[in-house]
Amino acid sequence: MKSNKQLKIIALFLFAITLTLSGSARDYYQLKVYNLKDKNQETLVDNYLKNAYLPALHRTGVKQVGVFKPVDASGGMKVIVLIPLKNVDQFEKLETTLLKDKKFQTDGADYINASWENPPYERMESIILRAFADMPEFAIPEHKTPASERIYELRSYEGPTEKYYRKKVEMFNEGGEITIFKNVGSQPVFFGEVLSGSTMPNLMYMTTYSDMKSHDEHWNAFRTHPDWKELSAKEEYKHTVSNSVIQLLHPTEYSDF
Repeated sequence: MKSNKQLKIIALFLFAITLTLSGSARDYYQLKVYNLKDKNQETLVDNYLKNAYLPALHRTGVKQVGVFKPVDASGGMKVIVLIPLKNVDQFEKLETTLLKDKKFQTDGADYINASWENPPYERMESIILRAFADMPEFAIPEHKTPASERIYELRSYEGPTEKYYRKKVEMFNEGGEITIFKNVGSQPVFFGEVLSGSTMPNLMYMTTYSDMKSHDEHWNAFRTHPDWKELSAKEEYKHTVSNSVIQLLHPTEYSDF
């Protein structure tokens, strides 16, 4: 007869298998935002990302990395990098792995060894996210339009308190907001809870469209969808967003997205 301890171990093992089979594992994402002052910095960052950073990430097993720039740079020049990761352990080991990558150090030398008098950026922000339960993995869109026409929309919804923020996350998952995006034909890239960032509590998500016309059509379809009207009218989901930041982006020609 098995002891209670053995039975507990077996139960935990079966529970772990159940979680795996049910797809409960969720992606993690790092968003790196490079804020730039001029074209020289933009060129330096582009060359670094294209020739050193993305190839090095690919060698570590990160197969798809997104790189984006604002459609309208009047609010400031920036480059946004989306790095999908399978777990926190992968994120923790990433920088150490890159430091040991001699090819990366050589290919990225101009950026890595830039002087204090000529830095490659003004500031760089790093945001860590965990995928929503209702979309646990990121998606690569299928566009046939040129990269210069594609639209990626990155949104950040800030909650007034942690409690209201959690209700907005619930609205996406249990409430069915993600399902509405899919029903109107939008192409979500990811939905994520911000675990570490500068505007917490907040969530961020990205959708994509073949061009601006498609973007406008899909958002009009979303806003007028009967399920959205019903969901957004529910009292429990009111006042869950105190501030929203919307960025329209184009992918760079070397982006994997």
